[in-house]
Amino acid sequence: MTHYERLSGLDACFLGFETRNAYMHVAVTAVFEAGPLARPGAGIDIDRIWRHLQARVERIPRFRQKLNHLPLVGDAVWVDDDGFDLKRHLRFTRLPQPGSVEQLRTRCAEILERPLDRRWPLWEAWVIDGLAGGRFALVAKVHHCIVDGIAGIGMLAALLDLDPDAVIPEPEPWKPRPAPTAAALLRDEVARRAQGAANAGRAVSRWLRGPREAAGLVGSAAGSLWRLVSTTLASPPAVRFNDPIGPHRDVSWTSVALATVNRVAQGLGGTVNDVVLTMVSGALGATLRESGDPLPTEPLRVLVPVSVRRADELGEAGNRVSLWLVPLPIAETDARRRFESIRAVTQELKRGGEATGGTVVAEAANWAGGAVVETLARVVGSTRVSNLIVTNVPGPPVPLHLAGARMVEAYPHLPLFEQQGLGLALLSYTGRLAFCLVADWDQRGMLSGVMRHLESGLDELATAIGVPIERVVAGEGRRRRRAPMPALMRRHA
Repeated sequence: MTHYERLSGLDACFLGFETRNAYMHVAVTAVFEAGPLARPGAGIDIDRIWRHLQARVERIPRFRQKLNHLPLVGDAVWVDDDGFDLKRHLRFTRLPQPGSVEQLRTRCAEILERPLDRRWPLWEAWVIDGLAGGRFALVAKVHHCIVDGIAGIGMLAALLDLDPDAVIPEPEPWKPRPAPTAAALLRDEVARRAQGAANAGRAVSRWLRGPREAAGLVGSAAGSLWRLVSTTLASPPAVRFNDPIGPHRDVSWTSVALATVNRVAQGLGGTVNDVVLTMVSGALGATLRESGDPLPTEPLRVLVPVSVRRADELGEAGNRVSLWLVPLPIAETDARRRFESIRAVTQELKRGGEATGGTVVAEAANWAGGAVVETLARVVGSTRVSNLIVTNVPGPPVPLHLAGARMVEAYPHLPLFEQQGLGLALLSYTGRLAFCLVADWDQRGMLSGVMRHLESGLDELATAIGVPIERVVAGEGRRRRRAPMPALMRRHA
C-alpha cells in the first residue's frame, strides 16, 4: 500500500526560506562523558554508538523519509526513502587531543555551514571524539521543515535514554512503503482542495447560525493578526549585524544557573523569557557601544517563536509555532528599567492574543499550496522583518544517555536568515540554561562581547533585588553559589 504525508504550510515555509547562504537547519551540540564508552588507551567505542543510533533511528519516522513533489502544483510531500542508508547521515570525526572547547566550537561551525542534501532524509549527526577529559560530542542537525524547538528536543530524547543501563535492541529491518504515482498524488490533491472548499462553506453556515459568537472569535483573531502584520510593515532599525550574510558561520555558548534566572523572574514579577530578553537587550547594547557603533534611537525588534503545540503533539514532527515581535530597548543602560519595558510588552502581547494572529497565518498557509508558500517565504526571507531571533526551548530536567554515556551539556543552534547575522537559542537542561549564539562570519567579532555581557546582565538584575547568584562550573555538572554584593559595594564595582 502506498504512503505519503503532506508538509504543512509552515513546514513548507522553511523550504522557501533556504538560500545559498541561509541554511534552514536547526542543530544541537551535546557533550557526553565517555563513561562505559571509554576504550583502553584513548577514544570511545564508535561501534557501540553506531549500534545504539541504528536501533533508535526507527523511533523517528521522518528520519527515514525524503521529499517528493506533486506534479504541476509542486507542493512537497514526505515519502519513505527506499534507499535509506544510515552511513549517509551518521559521521565520525576526531579533534586533536586534548580537544578544547574552542576547537569544538570551530568544528560545530563547520558542520553548520554544510547544507543538507534534499535528495535524502534531511538530517545528519556527527560524533566528535577527542575532547579534553575523555569526553565526546554529538552534533545533530535537522532541517527546520521537520522540527521546531520542542519537536527537536523530543527527537533528541528519542535518540537517547533516561536509563544509563538501557539495553540496545536489535534494529528491525527497514521496510519502506512505496510512494504513490504522480497521477495518484495529483488526484489526492484535487480531492483535498475540494474538501477544503466544502469545509469553508460549512464554516460560513455555522457563522450564519451564530453570528455573534463567530464574530467575536473572528474579531479577536483578526485584531491580533492586524497587530502582527502592521508591526512588520515598518522596518526595524539598522544595526551592523543586519547586513547580508555569507556562507560561513561562527558559534559561541555559555551557561547560567537556571535556578538564578527563575529566582530573578519571580523576584521581579515576570517570566524567564522576560529576564532572558532583558539580558539579550543589555548584551547587544553594551557590545555595540564597545565597538563604537552608534545605537539606534528606536528599540531593536526581536522575533520570539511561541509554541502552540498541544500536549498530545509533543512527540510529533513538524512546526507548531506562532510569533511575537518584541522591542528591545538596547539604549537603556539600567537593567531593571529594561526589564520593566520588556515585561509590559510581553504582558500586552499575551492579552492581545498575538500568538492567535500568527496561528491564523500558519493555517492560511496550509491552504495556499506549498509551491505558493515557498515562493512567498523566499520573498519574506530576503527582507528584514526583525533584527534577530531569540528562541528559548525547555529541555529535560533529568540526565539523558547515549549508549550509557551521560549527556552533561547541550547547546542549541539556530539558522540565520538573509539579513540576520546573529541568532540566539536557549535550552534548559539539568539545572543549566544554555545560551548559544550563531553568527555570520563577518559578525564573529560580536560573539565574545555578547556572551560576556549576557552573564553580567543577569548579575545586575540579581544584585538589584538581592537574589543569590549561582555559577555554572564550565565543563562540569556542578554549580557554586555566591551571595549578592552589598549595595555599597555595587555602587563602586
